[in-house]
Amino acid sequence: MVRRPLVWVAAIVLFVEAMGIALLNWYLGMVVDRQDMSMAGLDSDLMARSSKIGGLVFGLYFLACAVAALLVALRQRPPGLFGRVLLISAAVVHALLGAFTVGLVGWRAFTFMMVGFALTVFTLLAYDGRETGPVDAAPETGGTGDGEGDTAEEGTVPGEAAGTRGAVPGEDGAAAGRVGLEKDSGPKGVGASGAEAEGAEATGAVEEEAAVAAAAGS
Repeated sequence: MVRRPLVWVAAIVLFVEAMGIALLNWYLGMVVDRQDMSMAGLDSDLMARSSKIGGLVFGLYFLACAVAALLVALRQRPPGLFGRVLLISAAVVHALLGAFTVGLVGWRAFTFMMVGFALTVFTLLAYDGRETGPVDAAPETGGTGDGEGDTAEEGTVPGEAAGTRGAVPGEDGAAAGRVGLEKDSGPKGVGASGAEAEGAEATGAVEEEAAVAAAAGS
């Protein structure tokens, strides 16, 4: 991935700018102080101190922006609210400085400012909360990851099982039914014949006893 190296480059560029702006303003303050220069009647000491203080302030500001970019590179995730505000303001400052330096310094300074602007914007957008890596592979069942695949799998297996169960009554069920009828017709039929024979014997015995009782009474 090229995101992390470019974010590292952005952090390094911001560190270099912080050091460069601080040293440049400090040097200009020293020049004004030594030459005892004045502009529009301003005190030279005041101008020297203002230049040095401005250099320190801008140096610390760009240093904070560099730290925010460095944290993005280390954590590999978007900056927090404070870091995002710093990086957005750094991008605006680079754009303004590029517009000013193109006429005062030249196109090289403008190009450098635009490179810093592009790297700062890239740092803001490199990790914006959207994962750009490969999406997790879908389950082998063909689901979409939200439960539909499991449902489809569960639906397929019972379907196959239901189909198997449906085929059983058609083939094996019929055979089982025939076997059951044969079994029922065998033992149950024998039992019924035996019961009828016993009933006939009992009826005959009752009739014989009735006949013997009638003969004795006569």
